[in-house]
Parts: sequence; structure tokens; C-alpha cells
Amino acid sequence: MTPQLNESGISVPGTSTHFLEPAGPGHGRLRYLTGGSGAPLVLLHTVRTQAEHFRHLVPLVGQRYTAYAPDLPGMGHSEIVPGASYGEPALRAAVTRLITQLDLRDVTLLGESMGAVLALTTAADLPDRVRRVVAVNAYDYAGGIARSSLLARLVVTGVLAPGIGPLLAGIEPKPVVRAVLSGGLADPSALREDYLDELLAVGRRPGYATVARAIYGNLPTLIAARARYPEVTAPVHLVYGEHDWSRPSDRQANRRLLPGAEFTEVPDAGHFLALERPDVLDAVA
Repeated sequence: MTPQLNESGISVPGTSTHFLEPAGPGHGRLRYLTGGSGAPLVLLHTVRTQAEHFRHLVPLVGQRYTAYAPDLPGMGHSEIVPGASYGEPALRAAVTRLITQLDLRDVTLLGESMGAVLALTTAADLPDRVRRVVAVNAYDYAGGIARSSLLARLVVTGVLAPGIGPLLAGIEPKPVVRAVLSGGLADPSALREDYLDELLAVGRRPGYATVARAIYGNLPTLIAARARYPEVTAPVHLVYGEHDWSRPSDRQANRRLLPGAEFTEVPDAGHFLALERPDVLDAVA
């Protein structure tokens, strides 16, 4: 059976799907997965992914945390709102809305890539609710995914190009998507076929090409968000894969902005640690 518009083709054991209704005009309905027991752990995914990005991590943390994994605005199976912003402030506002509308407290925020930036800036906004931040491979430097391979650079450049960009954003041949995402993995086998199929199915949602193009185009807002890092008062753990797209200078720059942060570099791992090393994220959560 083909999943409905708001249904994933992947089942994450021990979780259920819920929706956060819009808080006002311009906001969309947010889908999120939740499961486990204990203090809240909010899991924030990255560009062109969704809540199921944490499918292997949620069962690992379920005895210590109640996990909440939202589909960020317009992504996954959250509502696509015409004309919505996909800059860092708008995405952060959605994370803040999730935490405040569900009245979550003593929250651990764990974000990967773009989600790592949102975890840090959300912590700056909600110091009374956030207990700790785990920022995994923060995506806050020029180039981003274009650093992973020549193919990724060509794809992102094409998607952002005037005129032809919207058309290219809606064309996602499976081998190309597999190759681009595999550029974020030291172990390409960590990209499971069913997850790739789910991402491709989501990419066929009406309006999704506009969302994808807007997300790639808003990378400068993620870079600008680094100015908020010194405002974070909660303890921070920075985690990087040895082969992440960030350069040593990018990592050191964030350590200077967050001088009290713990720091872990994961050997033989790439950008998508939630896919290839969920055990490491379980250990640091």
C-alpha cells in the first residue's frame, strides 16, 4: 500500500506519530514521532531528511528518554505552507513551538547538521527549558553539502540556478540521490534502501521541490546563526565525524565560540552519524 500524505513508509519500533497543530497564520502542521520514557530528548534532523533519520537511535535511548523527533517545517510529512520561510529563524521558531506547546522541560536537544545549528540556537532562546545540547556535525560553514563531492556541488548549484532551478529541484533520479547522500557517509551501506525510498516518496509531495530549493538557498542563515552560540548557557557536547564535510578550522572556530563544550571526533565516520554510528550518539546523549 502506498503511504498516505502524512504517513511514513518506515515504522520505528516503540514510537507513535502525532501532529502539532498550527499556532497561528503562516505556521504549518508539524508531524513528530515520539516514544520511550524519561526526560525529553528532542531530535532534530537536517536538509532533505526527516524524523526517521533517527530510526536507529530512538530505540537505543528509549529506556532513558522520551524521544520527540519532528519533521521540520515543509519536510518529511509536515505541512507545506505556500510562501513560508525556511531560514534558520523560521525553522528555530518551529522547534521552539514544539517544545513550548508540548510544555517540555529539562530538555536535551540533539541535532545533526542543520539540526545541530537549530539545537544550539533554540537553547539560546529557551535557557529555562533546555538542560543540555548535543550538536552533531553542525552545518554552519560555507559550502555545506557541496563539499561532499563534485556531483553534490553540481546538483546544489543547479537547484539554486535561476530559471532552471525549480525544475531541477523536482527531478530526483534515485541513483543521484543515493550518490549525494552517500557522500555524507564513511560507510555507504548505512544508507538503507527503504529510507532512500521514503525520502524519494516525500520528494514527490506537491510543493516539496520549492521547499528543498529554499532550504539550500538559506544556508547563509545557518552561518549567521553562529553568532548566537555564545548565548547558550546549557552544557554543550560538539560531535564530529572524522570525515565530516566541516574542516578542522570550522570545528576549532565553534570550539572557540563554545569554550566550555565537550568535544568528540568519531573515527572512520562521516556527516550522517545518526545513520552510521547511532551507538556513539546514544553514548553521548
